[in-house]
Amino acid sequence: MDDGDIAERVLAGDRAALARAITLVESGRADRQERGLQLLDRCLQHTGNSIRCGITGVPGAGKSTFIEALGLHVLDTDEEARIAVLAIDPSSPVSGGSILGDKTRMPRLSAHERAFIRPSPAGDTPGGVAARTREAILLCEAAGFNRIFVETIGVGQSEVAVASVVDFFLLLMLAGAGDELQGMKRGVLELADLVAFNKADGANRERAEAARKQLEGALSLFASHPDVVTCSARTGDGIAHIWSLAQDIVAREDIQAKRSAQAALAFERELERTLRTRFLANDSTRALMASLEQEVRAFKISPAQAARRVFQIDA
Repeated sequence: MDDGDIAERVLAGDRAALARAITLVESGRADRQERGLQLLDRCLQHTGNSIRCGITGVPGAGKSTFIEALGLHVLDTDEEARIAVLAIDPSSPVSGGSILGDKTRMPRLSAHERAFIRPSPAGDTPGGVAARTREAILLCEAAGFNRIFVETIGVGQSEVAVASVVDFFLLLMLAGAGDELQGMKRGVLELADLVAFNKADGANRERAEAARKQLEGALSLFASHPDVVTCSARTGDGIAHIWSLAQDIVAREDIQAKRSAQAALAFERELERTLRTRFLANDSTRALMASLEQEVRAFKISPAQAARRVFQIDA
């Protein structure tokens, strides 16, 4: 297939073509990535017709199980729904590899004819998402998927990058893990649209409800704060309520204005990424950096001063 064929097949809802298009935009090779971005431009006018949801939380909060329960609920109650899940996995700082195992924890959703699940490695991108998650969302929309779920890595309070690519941002928490004490702290809670204590079933139901009340009380000290609910992805309790709240929150917002601001932010970040790439591609720059790195390693110069010398900035 040439790129024109891939674009046509993406617009026709071909899953194999969609997977290939996402692979191109995520590629570390400049030529392939450029092909992917040009392919995206061909599809751009067919994007935007979805609800974009980001789900984050600490490891063990049950994000994959929750997304499967939520996705199956949406598919069961809305025959027009087509769901795409973009699951971001951590990458090894040593090998750069990634297990990409999120899909294996959504076996029923994976097998559904109206669902598409795409695991992606985060690489060295901070904030819990991959560098091209926004582009992958747009390609999924072009392929006709109208409910997009982005599952972040799940690493803690700094995991807020997903809020800049979605319409609705859900934070999953666990009772008894100390998370209820985070209500007094800044970070991810400032951006979340809704907080849910998952695994509220069996003997843990009372603990989850107590944690919900404690966090709700802490958040009430702030002028603006998200609602706090409980749910169980295992039993399905609270899943329908969360989806109803998500739809209500999205309906109340000016989504086009929000997405416009997100696109402008993506443009700024792309400029930074491009400037860094082109700057480091210069041979003399790389030679100077290698020389300065040796001085930094030998403690002859501070990293801050070495960086200034690269740019010839006076201290």
